[in-house]
Amino acid sequence: EYFVLTYADGDKLYVPVETADKISKYIGLAHPKMHRLSGGHWYQLTRKIKQEAKILAHELLKIYAKRELIKIKPFANNQPEEAELSRTFPYRETPDQEKAIADVRRDLEQETPMDRLICGDVGFGKTEVAVRAAFKAVLNRKQVALLSPTTILTQQHFDTFRERLKSFPAQIGILSRFESKKEQVETISKLKSGLINIVIGTHRLLSLDVNFKDLGLIIIDEEQRFGVKAKEKLKAFRTQSHILTLTATPIPRTLNIALSGVRDISIIETPPEGRLPIVTQIEPYSEEIIKKAIQTELDRGGQVYYLHNKVETIAFAAKELNQLVPDARVGIVHGRLPEKELAQAMKNFDTKKTNLLVCSTIIENGLDLPNVNTLIVDNSTNFGLAQLYQLRGRIGRGDRQAYSYFLFHRKKLKGNAQKRLQALMEAKKLGSGFQLALRDLEIRGAGNILGKEQHGKVSAIGLSLYTRLLSQAVEELKFGKIQEPVRDIIIDLPLDAYIPATFLPEEERLILYQKMAGTTSLNELKEMKDKILRSRTREEQRYFPKEIINLFEILEIRLSAQKTDVSHIDTTQITNEFGQKKKRLLIKFLFPLQPEKLARLLQKNSDWRFTDDSIKIDLDKLGSAWLAEIKKTILIFQSKT
Repeated sequence: EYFVLTYADGDKLYVPVETADKISKYIGLAHPKMHRLSGGHWYQLTRKIKQEAKILAHELLKIYAKRELIKIKPFANNQPEEAELSRTFPYRETPDQEKAIADVRRDLEQETPMDRLICGDVGFGKTEVAVRAAFKAVLNRKQVALLSPTTILTQQHFDTFRERLKSFPAQIGILSRFESKKEQVETISKLKSGLINIVIGTHRLLSLDVNFKDLGLIIIDEEQRFGVKAKEKLKAFRTQSHILTLTATPIPRTLNIALSGVRDISIIETPPEGRLPIVTQIEPYSEEIIKKAIQTELDRGGQVYYLHNKVETIAFAAKELNQLVPDARVGIVHGRLPEKELAQAMKNFDTKKTNLLVCSTIIENGLDLPNVNTLIVDNSTNFGLAQLYQLRGRIGRGDRQAYSYFLFHRKKLKGNAQKRLQALMEAKKLGSGFQLALRDLEIRGAGNILGKEQHGKVSAIGLSLYTRLLSQAVEELKFGKIQEPVRDIIIDLPLDAYIPATFLPEEERLILYQKMAGTTSLNELKEMKDKILRSRTREEQRYFPKEIINLFEILEIRLSAQKTDVSHIDTTQITNEFGQKKKRLLIKFLFPLQPEKLARLLQKNSDWRFTDDSIKIDLDKLGSAWLAEIKKTILIFQSKT
């Protein structure tokens, strides 16, 4: 089995499945520029981006080195109050969440200022990590500033922190446009005198009139949503205080590896216990579907988001919905509402005075209301995939089954709109923001960490290749050399070696091929083989596909041959002097053969024939266990003597 790659002008390349690790999914533009197999344009493009990746790697390492030079007073080790706070957490921490909390605690107890990114899908518990970090700062007599992108989310964070820390000695303030001028002045005064320990606010926190008595920790929620000026001010803070950044934008694993020596990243991938995947339905607009969805949710005491993103007609849409479901208590929120009306509408929904919220995309930023478990999006084809994914993350935050309905008004879905909604259907799995290569989400994730100017370069060659080049550049600068790539060995043996289409779905077959081809040791390969076999029932193991076993055999030969000078292991068909067709094995070497190794080979089997840099034999002269004999032959050429 081969992968067939098609290039510009109909050029084709056949890639054997055992080298699947060389193929990676392109994540970038919807319609990338295609290149020919021949010609120098692709080479020039990758060479230029490789040079630019070196410059970026140098800048990243410079920032890291500068941070390492700054010394601050470390926070005290575990205090009794910290253990008490963790005991009051109403849920069980997931393994990833526990690790993130431990990572942050360890960072805060160092002399170097923390700069850690907590990356987790919506509703996977990033806020609790922030609560624990903030409380540790308070116990160490330091102030905390939590910076949030919207007034609604600021209010929600304020409510969460106040609830979690109500039994502990922490004074919490809020600073956003929801507060009156008088309230803002009072909060700013208390921050300066140190009467407020934790302040939660929008970019208003970065204003010139806001001063702290002793700021020790800055928590930034979704940094990419802040403007250039805000980011510049945050850069200045980075050298004086601990920084903890939270984001729901996926950071691809390859990028995480590339930056692991430059920036500290904790990824929360495991969903909270009891969390159920959201049931997603994509349907043509229908009043019947809307009525049934709303009524079903209200009947079980839940609440509903109805997303109508046209401010001009939102009041009319709310009125129609009220006629459709008369017992619904309808509220309206959108970005153009005056602050007080917006705050009141959200408060009414939060306190369950209203149970159907007709809203704009203002709800997409991190709202956490566990009682809201139905989302209806009108005209869903007008939204990008990342936005639809974020919106769907607003529901299903508790242990109750959640339902999302994406409605469209066209008679038939076409093109990109169809692809976007299809991808969303496939992203049902919990935490799929990290598992699926959602193109715009991952590109945005790269932009957040590396800076927006990297966006074009990432799109030009794809995210996987870009991060590989960046990883190499970081490694070269840190250690003075790039790790040698694993040498290719061309193997062509008369075996059916592939994963049958009936064994796994298409996408999973590609992933398994890549995992198998990416193994770097015989132990790793054996573990993978055992794991696949163990995942099958006894009956399935009895009829396990021979083709997969053969593929493991070829990969084993490839790994063994990489420790030798072997370049090719090939079979050709020959006709002997009696007119019989036979298979002949040919093994080619990069360098002339050493006489002592050749002597050992001939001692084992005198039927081998040889030239300066190759050996050959008819397969039938190796016997029925010819595969095992090939492995033994390679072992001879592995040895030092």
